[in-house]
Amino acid sequence: MPKKTLVQRPWGSYNKIFQEDEVWVKRVEVAPGERISLQKHAHRSEKWIIVSGQGLVTVNELTVTVSKSSIIDIPVGVIHRIANLGKKPLVFIEVACGNDLTEVDIVRFEDDYKRVK
Repeated sequence: MPKKTLVQRPWGSYNKIFQEDEVWVKRVEVAPGERISLQKHAHRSEKWIIVSGQGLVTVNELTVTVSKSSIIDIPVGVIHRIANLGKKPLVFIEVACGNDLTEVDIVRFEDDYKRVK
């Protein structure tokens, strides 16, 4: 079990709350008005469970508004993004499953923070 360590990102932060072999669980907080990169993963799938706030989720060509209790399924290789539409932090639990859970498995297509390679 990893130590709960707050990891800051330009869009907010996350805490990894569980990790075992090819599974991890994080508590993610997206700051008001911010969004993560438009991205995909080649080696992992993700499931997001919205805890609080309101957001806009893109999964491939589909864009939907989400709020508390929404569940988003992101299969391997699918382009995705979440944006915070509210004035308070958007909080969700991320469950990632796969054989590469590192930052190396992120392919960014658009990024507000100039991290596209």
